Amino acid sequence: MIMTATEARPALDEEKLMGFVFRAVDEVGATLNCALVVMGDRLGYYRALAEHGPLDAPGLARITGTGEKYAREWLNAQAAGSFVGYDPGTGRYTLPPEHAVALTDESSPVFLPGMFQIAFGTVRDADRIFELARDGDGLGWGDHNTDVHDGCERFFRPGYAANLVAGWLPALDGVVAKLEAGGKVADLGCGHGSSTILMAQAFPQSSFVGFDAHAGSIETARRRAAEAGVADRITFVAEPATGFSGTGYDLVTTFDALHDMGDPVGAARRVAGALAPDGTWMVVEPAAGDRVEDNLNPVGRAYYGFSTLLCTPASLSQEVGLAIGTQAGPAKINDIVAAAGFGRFRIAAQTPFNNVLEIRP
Repeated sequence: MIMTATEARPALDEEKLMGFVFRAVDEVGATLNCALVVMGDRLGYYRALAEHGPLDAPGLARITGTGEKYAREWLNAQAAGSFVGYDPGTGRYTLPPEHAVALTDESSPVFLPGMFQIAFGTVRDADRIFELARDGDGLGWGDHNTDVHDGCERFFRPGYAANLVAGWLPALDGVVAKLEAGGKVADLGCGHGSSTILMAQAFPQSSFVGFDAHAGSIETARRRAAEAGVADRITFVAEPATGFSGTGYDLVTTFDALHDMGDPVGAARRVAGALAPDGTWMVVEPAAGDRVEDNLNPVGRAYYGFSTLLCTPASLSQEVGLAIGTQAGPAKINDIVAAAGFGRFRIAAQTPFNNVLEIRP
């Protein structure tokens, strides 16, 4: 007996179907809210609400010098998404203090606008990725818009400021003592130099070299070091991870960049050759487990999204193009560094967003 297409189709659970439809509608709202958070950050809406308390749309528009009708619709969208509260009796909107920390305090480790900014920039370039994906081609980091570059720094910098000197470096065996005495450090994949500058500020006796293949990021890093008053002990150089200069480093650091490299094994071999005999390589990577099912959670979802549209294309644009992905997990990183000749590997520290790996010869 031959079944028709209608007969072969399984019966639908209408409740599950509509549940998925409304979840999808929520996803569309979340996608649009990415741009709305960037808007609120850029136009000063969140800061005005944090500083002046409950405001109506005319008040927010007046304080920020923006159009009242835009302020009205933005406030309503934020209220619908529970980013702000709304009082129907007064027509005023309130930014809860907990939300104000996450949305306005750039010194807080939970500051969020940088994450929204890099997501906004990533989605803006997504149509280019769609075409490149057909043939498995990549898109270099430097070929993205500035919201990707600036958002990346704003996303990661608060976490580095909160954890790097206070927790991550002390978790490494004997590293802090070397830096206090005057060590030699290479920051590989330094980007705009936030991590390098933080270390230079904390350890004035040590010398630092920041390496990044993106010349534009190196220019920004040099400017930031001068502004921070540490340019005398940091050198920033535009060089690739597989061929960066120098030897005898007591510490090499790589922050949220190994998975972006086209040839992480080649980079690991270069690090092995650049370290002092008792040197340490600290690799900070996105928080991830070793199995897909370990990462099926909100953090993993965000990182898989960045991996698809940003990190994997970046790796594929380079020689080898290994493209291990943002959620590679510690076991995969261990395989890479072991192939390069490293013998010791451990997870030294963890946060909700990062794994901190100590790698030694």
